[in-house]
Amino acid sequence: MSKILAQPGEVAAIPAPSLVLVPASGPVVKADGHTRLASALIRRKTVDLFRYLPLALTGDEEAIHQLRVSGRRLRVALTLLAAKPDGRRAKRARKLLRQITRTAGHSRDLDVLLESYDGRLKALPSPTGEQQLLCHRLATARRRSRGRMVESLLDLEISRLRADLAALIARGGPPPSVVCERFAADSQREFLYLQEGFAKLGPHLDAEELHALRRRARSVRYAVEVFDQVRNFESAATKPWKALQGLIGVIHDHHMLANWFDAEAKADHKAGKQALAAAARNEANWARSTMGQLHAQFLAADPMAIVAMGLAALGQTAQRD
Repeated sequence: MSKILAQPGEVAAIPAPSLVLVPASGPVVKADGHTRLASALIRRKTVDLFRYLPLALTGDEEAIHQLRVSGRRLRVALTLLAAKPDGRRAKRARKLLRQITRTAGHSRDLDVLLESYDGRLKALPSPTGEQQLLCHRLATARRRSRGRMVESLLDLEISRLRADLAALIARGGPPPSVVCERFAADSQREFLYLQEGFAKLGPHLDAEELHALRRRARSVRYAVEVFDQVRNFESAATKPWKALQGLIGVIHDHHMLANWFDAEAKADHKAGKQALAAAARNEANWARSTMGQLHAQFLAADPMAIVAMGLAALGQTAQRD
């Protein structure tokens, strides 16, 4: 893959093609002056969200993950598919969806951290007692987070969200041409943001900034999914954004794991448990060392080239229509 990373402080010059997007042709069924296609897609994504909520409340790990994913997908979809995306109901629904995904977030993050650390210990010939205790603490923290998550989810205005989404579905949405116009405008802005963000970082490792860029790439991916669904065509345009998510995600996971070990080391040192504090510091060093290796792999994959691939793939699908 060609290397087009800019030096720190510079912005790489990747031409961003103007996105002229055309919806797939076909009959359009009207509903109150709008098309039913948009509301049907909102309904489908709403069903996905509430399918996982009951299981998530029981602490099911996969359901919690899917609850977050479906909530994020629905939030992005509302900006493209709602008749009035800046209207009162749409804005309130997006706010409540963000609260759901954030509420489930800490518990899900601990799932990922425990899986990562458990994998490390399984790869060792003989984990130390301190390492096993740290893993036990992590599992205990996850278990406690489940209870807090359930209480917090039950405190949210779920009935209000359901009512708002039902109203948005009943209202209908814009025709495919308007959805495509919204997608083109939003995506162009996000592409430029990502391009400038990766160019500014260059080879520097900033886990928090990388995670912020990952969130933007994730939003682009979900918007591309909606774009494909509106045109009833499955393209390859989501693949570069998914790849970008994965490359940055594992870096962020080890960043959070290092921070967790730092906190444990500080607490153990304060409690006079010096052996445990030393072990936690060693594990934090391992997490940061692994993070550095993953970042090197990320740079080798060339994030700027991946962004360019995402643009190119989207341009190809637009021309197909």
